[in-house]
Amino acid sequence: ATTWPTATAAQTPPLLPWPLCLGDVIRLASERRDEIQAARARTRAGEARPTIVSALQDPMISPSLDHLPFMLGGADVSFTIEQQIPLSGTRGHRRASALADVDRLRAEASRTTLDVGLQAVNAFLMVQERRRTAALVTEQLSFARDVVSAANARYASGTAPQSDVLRAEVEVARLEAFARALVSEVRGAEAMLNTSLALDAENPVPPFASLAFAQPPPSWSAIKTALTSRPELVAGRAEIVRAEADIQVMRDMFRPMATIRTGPSYTMTDGKGWMAMVGLSLPIWRDKLRAGVAEAQAMRTMSEADLRAMTRMIEGDAAVAVNQLQATRDRQAALRTDVLPRARMRN
Repeated sequence: ATTWPTATAAQTPPLLPWPLCLGDVIRLASERRDEIQAARARTRAGEARPTIVSALQDPMISPSLDHLPFMLGGADVSFTIEQQIPLSGTRGHRRASALADVDRLRAEASRTTLDVGLQAVNAFLMVQERRRTAALVTEQLSFARDVVSAANARYASGTAPQSDVLRAEVEVARLEAFARALVSEVRGAEAMLNTSLALDAENPVPPFASLAFAQPPPSWSAIKTALTSRPELVAGRAEIVRAEADIQVMRDMFRPMATIRTGPSYTMTDGKGWMAMVGLSLPIWRDKLRAGVAEAQAMRTMSEADLRAMTRMIEGDAAVAVNQLQATRDRQAALRTDVLPRARMRN
């Protein structure tokens, strides 16, 4: 494949395809942007949480000197291992909450990928707009200079006033100033495109492949169905699942936790032996526990409201985008079939 040649051999920037098309821009942005790498690393970190939060607490090893006579004729000693075990499904619910959080992180990583691609697409379209505008201004400038020549000829023959020449020259001066400004605007747009592709801002940008609206916008029903898979809505649904699991975790706090302690022991009277102990926690502070459940339920209500609001806003944005796309298609068709042919006419 032919690639865009670099200007400096000592420091070769990453090569871009020739010509550069919209698909290449989206692919390069998704491969090179550090924001996507960070989001994926955040997801990998979250994938470790379910194992962490669902594990039992670490056991405790306790060497103990139970009795030491003042006469130092011996001692009662023990060595125990203690383990706390919840008597509810809190471990499973904590794992479910962490898994829902992983789903949310994955959705956010997908949203980051879409945002990065959208930034690159916007930068690509901006460069294309600036370049096409510059080409059109160059064509208009050539036509305006022809008008100046024709006005001078009519003025020299006495068939037109000098004001016609002055108006034509003013138009040429205006277009020349516009053309000079467009040079910097094109460079700025190219710098933005390079930045969106994680390239050096001064990296040369090759010509673009032709871009056209090949198909009409899809129907609104199809768009609305597709919107259900938007990463923002997937993350919102994951938040609701996580809130449900957190409610179950707080309800599990009403149940006691068992503590088991066992190990060898030695007494001066009976010699070697074994000891065991079983204990239960007493969740007697019910107001605190009920407040925890109420807090978790309020978080679930908030997540459900956020999802409804987000769904409404996304559908509204999609409706606006569809109409803007149709307006752009109509504008492009008018420019291609009516405005540009008239502007290129020669008298």
